Amino acid sequence: MEIDAISTREEDSRTALEMSPDDKEISDGDNDENDDFGRSSEATAALPNRRKKQFAVSVRWEREMQEEEARRRDGHIKSVCTCTQEDFNTFCCCCARRVGGMFMLMEKRDGSPIVLAGPCWPFCTFITLPLIVVLSGLVSYFIVLNEDSGLPWWFVFIYFPILALTLLALFFVSCRDPGLLERVTDEEAGHGGWFWNEQVGSFRPPGAMYCRECKVLIQDYDHLCPWTGTGIGKGNMLAFKIFVVMVNILCYLSIALVAFTLLRGIG
Repeated sequence: MEIDAISTREEDSRTALEMSPDDKEISDGDNDENDDFGRSSEATAALPNRRKKQFAVSVRWEREMQEEEARRRDGHIKSVCTCTQEDFNTFCCCCARRVGGMFMLMEKRDGSPIVLAGPCWPFCTFITLPLIVVLSGLVSYFIVLNEDSGLPWWFVFIYFPILALTLLALFFVSCRDPGLLERVTDEEAGHGGWFWNEQVGSFRPPGAMYCRECKVLIQDYDHLCPWTGTGIGKGNMLAFKIFVVMVNILCYLSIALVAFTLLRGIG
């Protein structure tokens, strides 16, 4: 028995010594693949725990939200109607993550906004949008689609694309990220030409400004537009310019159609 065991071990050792280099490479490759799979599994497991972006929002607003949340946990605050815009925000944006005065309706895993609403979204939703849709709808029904209006049939392919482009531009202005910036507290940013902003407790790059209504730092901030419901910055400036052009074309075209119909009726 001992002689057989010794001979078996000798055969195994000879087999290991006689292993070809290709076999060794295959074995090493399998080990590398296992290591890569282990590292990828660890990275995948750590993905959900990735820290979301911390935007440069108002420090005062953050403090007020923390105090309000503490009072709500203690039962000192009850849900009551305040007859203010906060009622709209609470009812319509209850499932959205709030970042200052902005509301994240859709976002990526890292917190980057995909679709968001600005602080003046009720004005855009209940004033701007109905003005465009209702007035254009009346012009379309009584003039553009009316066979007795005297307009050629192909005018439909001019008026409705202009209306569609206007609404599309309004959506991209109102629901696109205007250029929210992350909070930067590293002092090295100050040596790179950035400036400290006390309102958000963060360094800001040149051109970035704090919007009081949005309560957040916006890159290349221009102004707050209540008609579009949000702040205008680097992210939605192009869409804003297109919207201004298209809504003016739509407005003057509609006025011209009404004037044409009235003059034709008089004549």
